[in-house]
Amino acid sequence: MANHGVSALDRAFAALSDPTRRAMLVRLEEEDELTVSDLGRPLTIKLPTVLKHLDVLSAAGLVSRVKHGRTVKVRLAPDPLKAAMDWLNRYERFWTLGLDRLVEIAEAKEREVREREARAAVAPEGDA
Repeated sequence: MANHGVSALDRAFAALSDPTRRAMLVRLEEEDELTVSDLGRPLTIKLPTVLKHLDVLSAAGLVSRVKHGRTVKVRLAPDPLKAAMDWLNRYERFWTLGLDRLVEIAEAKEREVREREARAAVAPEGDA
């Protein structure tokens, strides 16, 4: 029977599934660290919701929080992102093969059009 426990990879993908949390990660990539208030400021959500999103990101290991007095600062923790990318890269060959085949088809169609246009350009006027 399969183990149905939630893995670190599952938590990372679940955290990344939300656009608000992804926006927070983008901000943290751009800034070394931000206070919780600064992180939530450009979002159209209230502070309790920001904290709930941070709880999900923290549980996934995607951010770390450090409290300095009354101020909580948040930093990006990229290791789970690397694990997610490593997992996705295992399957890259499947979509790469499909894209390579699509390029081959498009190039073949383009060659057909050019050859047809070249034949039409050299054909006598009455033969068209």
